[in-house]
Amino acid sequence: MGKIFGFILLWRLLGNPFLAILVLLVIVYLLDRRFVGVFPSLTKPFKRMGQVSRLRTQISMNPNDVSSKHELARLLIERKKDAEAQKLLESIASQSEDSAEFWDDLGTVYVRQGDIQKGEAYILKALEINPRVKYGRPYLRLADVYKSSDRDKAVEYVHRFQEIQSSSCEGYYLLGMMYKALDRQAEAKTAFQESINIYRSLPKYKKRQERKWAVLSMMRK
Repeated sequence: MGKIFGFILLWRLLGNPFLAILVLLVIVYLLDRRFVGVFPSLTKPFKRMGQVSRLRTQISMNPNDVSSKHELARLLIERKKDAEAQKLLESIASQSEDSAEFWDDLGTVYVRQGDIQKGEAYILKALEINPRVKYGRPYLRLADVYKSSDRDKAVEYVHRFQEIQSSSCEGYYLLGMMYKALDRQAEAKTAFQESINIYRSLPKYKKRQERKWAVLSMMRK
């Protein structure tokens, strides 16, 4: 009701219904970005492009800069430029043997390029080094790989993730989404409800951090 009233008010003030809709959408977007975070950031792609350009310059000046190469590879993975990311990661393999993040990133690009066996082995190596690397998300990545071909294996990886993410709204939201992908609707609903319950029990200073996942869980439930 409030949205309808706001739209009518804007329509009268601006004298154009389409302009009123546009202004209302902008207001909703700004409020979401300030208090929730469900909508994607419009500036993030531009910031990422700037970071990529900066890192390329740094690497051209210092080809032995391992941290810059790894950071650039991560950004390329976000942009789904997996082949280029793979080359960068393999160039720093000898210096990154003990890095769980490195092995997970390398495994991810192999999986996304179709080499499931090698990719899974690298991701499991990352989890062996640090079972909580990236908050357990590699387990969900592996579950996603096997959700159609080997559901038992997918569920096993989901359970391993659940052992790590036992008190996180985001964790239970991701868990619910994976259960939906596995067509286990009851477990998905339970996971979304648990995400909401956790959010309600959080202190105020933590709610801003987890609000996005609670809202998404409400929408999916």
